Amino acid sequence: MEIKAYKINAFAKTVEGGNPAGVVINADSLSENNMKEIASILGFSETAFVMRSDCADFKIRFFTPVEEVELCGHATIGTFSTLLAEGYIKPGKYTQETKVGILDVQVKEDLSIMMNQTTPSFFEILDKSEIADSLNIAVDSIDKKLPIQIVSTGLRDIMIPIKNIDVLNSINPNFNKVAEVSKKYNATGYHIFSLHSINNSNAHCRNLAPLYGIPEESATGTSNGALACYLFKYGIISPKNYKNIVIEQGYSMKMPSEILVSLNVQGKEITEVKVGGKALNLKEIEVSI
Repeated sequence: MEIKAYKINAFAKTVEGGNPAGVVINADSLSENNMKEIASILGFSETAFVMRSDCADFKIRFFTPVEEVELCGHATIGTFSTLLAEGYIKPGKYTQETKVGILDVQVKEDLSIMMNQTTPSFFEILDKSEIADSLNIAVDSIDKKLPIQIVSTGLRDIMIPIKNIDVLNSINPNFNKVAEVSKKYNATGYHIFSLHSINNSNAHCRNLAPLYGIPEESATGTSNGALACYLFKYGIISPKNYKNIVIEQGYSMKMPSEILVSLNVQGKEITEVKVGGKALNLKEIEVSI
């Protein structure tokens, strides 16, 4: 069976940048095993499968090369950019049915896509020595002022503050240990970041998810939504910037990416999380299964 798929670079800062996602439109006839096989063949960190929904504009399932995940930010951006480019939708507001619920997506006139994520949940604060060991760094390479904490706006990620960008980009992790620690805490992976940046952004980060077959990812929507909420919780983001948070990723992989986050806040509570950016370099791929 021949399947038409697309590749598109989500959160791209440049044509070469962003995070490649696979997209399959009109996937209703595909079985779960078909989806797993296609995702494995394409080999992107996530592939999105678009189907009809009884309760939203679209139903979307997300698969890594290894297994299904409940939500994927960059694949959502890639999906709606593909639907826009192929004429299935126009700029406007849409809903997507996912395994974490029905989420809003806004397609803007400037072709950027903003997706709603779930409001944040804050979980365990972890021991710095355990994390440092898995990253092959000294404990004092971790920012002393901030905790290592699991945060979720759809997926549980471990937020790890690193004291500067040079240390961050020099990290050579023990991926087996990173996978073991991620599994131990039921987390998708590590989101390691520095408050120093290249383009005067709010943070510069790397994302490691070897437990899901992704050693490092060049742009992650769900992780950066969680990171923005973490930065708000610990007073790093000023009230003037809640709606205009910019996070850099992918530079260590020579795939420059820019993720935009907007928070709605009432008092000390985050009431809405939106994550987005642009997608570039759309290409069509034929897959045989």
